[in-house]
Amino acid sequence: MISLLVPLALAGGGLAAGVMLSTVIGIEPYTKAMPYAGYVHAIHFLWPRYDPFMPIVHVLTMLANAALAFMATPVAARVFYAAAAVILAVVMGISVVKNVPINKYVTSLDPGDQPADWAARDPRSRWRTWNLIRTSLAVAALAAGGAGAATLM
Repeated sequence: MISLLVPLALAGGGLAAGVMLSTVIGIEPYTKAMPYAGYVHAIHFLWPRYDPFMPIVHVLTMLANAALAFMATPVAARVFYAAAAVILAVVMGISVVKNVPINKYVTSLDPGDQPADWAARDPRSRWRTWNLIRTSLAVAALAAGGAGAATLM
């Protein structure tokens, strides 16, 4: 079982961190530079492609790391895998509490009808801040999972 969970945890962690990093280095700067209508169109296009894919990847990766935290030996591996699972739970918590509500708000907007107070309501900076935090944590979780795998070698 461990021989199946280790690659799953590493592949899932790499996929999750990689996709999130792509939003930091490419997608977010691009959408930040867009005018209102382009930004709203972009989120309408992108969000259904990332959700439900990313939540599934995060949950499976967290569960694989959690299982390894109970099954792996030596103890150091358990600690690393437990850390990865906890960090991924925090990433998912940030997503649900901070980023998803922003995405829902933006997808509720009409690209052809910019709110008069858009300058005050524009959520892109808030979304970027929380995305940077959760991306950094996803990379840390991948590193913890990698350290867990290294202790098994």
